[in-house]
Amino acid sequence: MAKTLKTGKLEDGTELYCLSRTEAIVLDSHVDGYYQHGVAIKDGDTVMDVGANIGIFGVRACQRYPNVKVYAFEPIPDIFEVLQANADKYGKGRFFPMAYGVSETEGSATFTYFPNSPALSTAHGEMWNKDPDMFVNAVKGSLNDAPKGFRWARFLPRFAVRMIANYLRSGAKKFECKLIPISKVIADNNIARIDLLKIDCEGAEILALKSIAASDWDKIQQVVVEIHDTDGRLDFAINLLKEKGFTKINTETEKALEKTNLINVYAVR
Repeated sequence: MAKTLKTGKLEDGTELYCLSRTEAIVLDSHVDGYYQHGVAIKDGDTVMDVGANIGIFGVRACQRYPNVKVYAFEPIPDIFEVLQANADKYGKGRFFPMAYGVSETEGSATFTYFPNSPALSTAHGEMWNKDPDMFVNAVKGSLNDAPKGFRWARFLPRFAVRMIANYLRSGAKKFECKLIPISKVIADNNIARIDLLKIDCEGAEILALKSIAASDWDKIQQVVVEIHDTDGRLDFAINLLKEKGFTKINTETEKALEKTNLINVYAVR
């Protein structure tokens, strides 16, 4: 490894590589939220995680199921290095990090990386810039619904929340990152079935869905996708999933994100 990576422990004592232990704990607290409305995986399944960050979803899947396979996408080099380390530690040979973002065609895009809050990193910053208060509301909601070790945060006044929001987005860096269609990864790796496709990629979710070739949709059994519901995105996603044969579709807004336009869509065949 080129440099010594930071480690931290999750609330159950699991030690993993991370960029921010606090953020890792928060991300871990959301893992079970993807398994709602009939969405589930079992041992031997194949999972595709678009917007994997440092790989906590994949780590938990590998811990629970010794024969699961995880393909995890993360384009930003600083985050990908940590993802790779966690994949090697918890799922070497079955946890496959992909150093790409996802789009309809191969290419590249400029991503903004936020060192103080890596999970916010995106190539689509306009999703938050359109309404700066929405980001403050998201931070406030997250503090109100924080994991048990951070319950004190719910009592912070609004001005303090705004200061935290500004801090989280400070020190931004730019990276030019590669983009690849999901279907190319399916073809290159001879993937015959995807039991769960999880998409949480900060504004690129529609491009991710569009990157799946018509011939590959039948391979996908379940989808969980976080939608930034602007410009008809939610309707587009739901209609596309119906068209591709998903018969059980539900939507849910996380309690922490009730004052934002972020909505999770759960689709099961």
